[in-house]
Amino acid sequence: MPCGQPESGGAAAPARYVLGVDVGSTAVKCHVYDRVAAVRGSSCRKVESLYPRPGWVELDPEVLWSQFIGVIKEAVQAAGLHMRQVAGLGISTQRATFITWHKKTGKPFHNFISWQDLRSAELVNSWNRSLLLKVIHVIFTMLHFLTGNDRYLAPSFLTFSTHQTSMKLSWVFKNIPEADEAAKKNNCCFGTVDTWLLYRLTKGSVYATDYSNASSTGIFEPFTKCWNPTLSNLLSIPMSVYPPVKDTSFNFGSTDSEIFGVSVPIMSLVADQQSAMFGECCFHPGDVKLTMGTGGFWNINTGGNLYASKRDLYPLIGWKIGDEVVYITEGCMSDIGNAIKWAQDINLFTNVDETAEMARSIADSQGVCFVPGFQVSANDPCLCASFMGLKPTTSRNHLVRAILESVAFRNKQLYDTIVKKVHIPLQTVRADGGVSNNSFVMQMTSDLINKKIEKPANTDMSSLGAAFLAGLASGGYSAGEER
Repeated sequence: MPCGQPESGGAAAPARYVLGVDVGSTAVKCHVYDRVAAVRGSSCRKVESLYPRPGWVELDPEVLWSQFIGVIKEAVQAAGLHMRQVAGLGISTQRATFITWHKKTGKPFHNFISWQDLRSAELVNSWNRSLLLKVIHVIFTMLHFLTGNDRYLAPSFLTFSTHQTSMKLSWVFKNIPEADEAAKKNNCCFGTVDTWLLYRLTKGSVYATDYSNASSTGIFEPFTKCWNPTLSNLLSIPMSVYPPVKDTSFNFGSTDSEIFGVSVPIMSLVADQQSAMFGECCFHPGDVKLTMGTGGFWNINTGGNLYASKRDLYPLIGWKIGDEVVYITEGCMSDIGNAIKWAQDINLFTNVDETAEMARSIADSQGVCFVPGFQVSANDPCLCASFMGLKPTTSRNHLVRAILESVAFRNKQLYDTIVKKVHIPLQTVRADGGVSNNSFVMQMTSDLINKKIEKPANTDMSSLGAAFLAGLASGGYSAGEER
């Protein structure tokens, strides 16, 4: 359904509905779901990133807040409903994008710092070259050897990257005196997008995050399910800045009645990749979810087993519902959607829907290869994208095909890594995200990994997952219906 287009027949009724809001890197979307998870109304607004300096990527918190509230109101109106008919609100958010603010005034110390931001590059390189990090590797290698405990495996080859929240948060306290001073007085709050939205929706009365968002920061220890004091001390991050961590499907409180005219229960907070996995119904160990959007993410459900980091792959908490904790292992690749958007911006094509046909109109790329800005195992923020093999006969079609092939090749690369390092038989592979609508990429990926890839008709799985989780907490859906 196009953004903002109401579904016909959405008359107001006494039934209960659930809202699924996805705050992504490129858009804020809201869908209204009924009891059978059918979309009754939708709204979408584009996220405008700010680039104040080379390599810096920010979001204006007030603009994001306005967009968030706007899509909710528009979607409910498009469905022909009233906010009083909403049983629960589920919020899925981009991960690792964060903000800090003053605990007493609620005033932010800076804009949201995006997960794509590179301002910590110098700090990252300094740490990765440091003698201290080498000592840490040796100590934890020995501990892992002596104890056999996988908890010590990840620190034994720990390297920092610009995508990690930890390094950018350390940068904040080193470069923004107001934040550092407030933290020393226990007056600084740190929050990813979900935490900040919850804080604003409740007029500052609720300060929390969930396990999926916390584990995606790289500062939260999935083995102990606590914020990592050792890493925080190493990076001079005060432990007092972190929010309490709650279940993913949980009654976080209600929105202030002034915002929507009535109080709406906030029933789930969830990180976007984990939410998409829940929306895809990847509930069983070995189920795989492939998201191709701004970035590319492969997630495998490992059930109750937590697999230690093994280079290129890292463990996360998928979701926590009551006593049940589901773990996932993730591998990621940057600049999937970004590369395609760049190609459109330089007029290699007009409409993204035509790229699959352009790629198929030629037998091959004529030896042209597109090297994306980031490879699976590379953490070099200065690595640049490039074309190789250009010839006088190279056409737009060859360039477009090379870009699409690079997505499929990187999918193959990461899939092979997962097969090699995660010793769980892989079951169903389900895809979502905007790039999954490209039939050329999907077919080539399927051919390369020699496995069928399922794709739902509606690829907004993050919104659906957040709605499912909110429905479970509010009683709108039962565990049996979803599983």
